[in-house]
Amino acid sequence: MDTLKTGTTIVGLKCKDGVVLAADKRMTLGGQIIAHRKYEKVVIVNDNIALCIAGGVSDIQLLIKIIKAQLKLDELRRNKKLDVKSSANLLSNLVYQNVRKFSAIQAITGFILGGRDDMGVYLYHLGIDGALTEYDDYASDGSGFMFATGVLESAYKKDMTIDEGVKLIAKAINAAIQRDAASGDGIDIITITKAGIKKVLTKTLECRLNI
Repeated sequence: MDTLKTGTTIVGLKCKDGVVLAADKRMTLGGQIIAHRKYEKVVIVNDNIALCIAGGVSDIQLLIKIIKAQLKLDELRRNKKLDVKSSANLLSNLVYQNVRKFSAIQAITGFILGGRDDMGVYLYHLGIDGALTEYDDYASDGSGFMFATGVLESAYKKDMTIDEGVKLIAKAINAAIQRDAASGDGIDIITITKAGIKKVLTKTLECRLNI
């Protein structure tokens, strides 16, 4: 059965003053046909946390609705927001349960989670099996991750500024767009700093020939 997939390249990196997340904008049907050229794969969950998404769209949308509702419910119960590490573990448990449910359609989701709380800034990768890994430099996933990782390997530096991180992550996504067939059509970039979560770039690439 054909399903909508983001295909995709998603990237997150840590800077000395925050986290930068980015993704391309292409969605495909069964990995073969371009179904959407302006799909936003960087999702703001709350004031402290944002996600990059890859995989089956229906499962991703469901998990995002659940995690948003659960975090809001916990905030109301505790009268304070759940910290980033606990939030990442909660989403990891949801992914773990989702991939193991009985279904005719295989559940495949990948997330990169960035966040900030009173204890610091965080970058996590959540695998399709629910595995949760914290990174102190950068993480990448999706069909174009190899091309993006090559750029990050050669240019990433510890203690980069947010501005330097934005420029580097744009280069990484661009490398994947140029070579990965399932990635393309544009880029979204957000930053997570003491000032909050901010979308710093959203750009759509026009791939149309006018005669």
